Amino acid sequence: MHAPHSFRSDPQVPPFDDAGPLAVMDADCAVCSWGARMIHRLDGSGTVRICPVQSPLGAALMRHYGLRPDDPESWLFIDQGVAHKDFEAVLHACRRFRGWGRLAFVLHACPRPLRDWLYRRLARNRYAICGRADMCALPDPAFRRRLIG
Repeated sequence: MHAPHSFRSDPQVPPFDDAGPLAVMDADCAVCSWGARMIHRLDGSGTVRICPVQSPLGAALMRHYGLRPDDPESWLFIDQGVAHKDFEAVLHACRRFRGWGRLAFVLHACPRPLRDWLYRRLARNRYAICGRADMCALPDPAFRRRLIG
């Protein structure tokens, strides 16, 4: 895919602190907003940051990895400079979490083609199934400190 930290040499990607993991998610999607709240709740280390795809940084990272920021059917999880996308991003993120978050890793037993198919179906229909939400409007100050972009 891309070399680790390849975004550092992309002039279109604004510089940012990439020392910790970063989840790039659709801030208008109710499913993604729920996912962002789960990251906040389950990340005991407090190191995972969240970047709305609608921000300049989020859009630039999506484009860097060949994804469409204007119709974000994917989300990225960048850890140690390596980008994971779609359901693989979910699984990679869950490895970092404590408690119930680790249980999501059980889905790794599901064959990858099926996981990818399910992910694509949900992603393409996310607004129709779950509606819209504004991740950035969440009032929790600790959550808001995780936002970058």
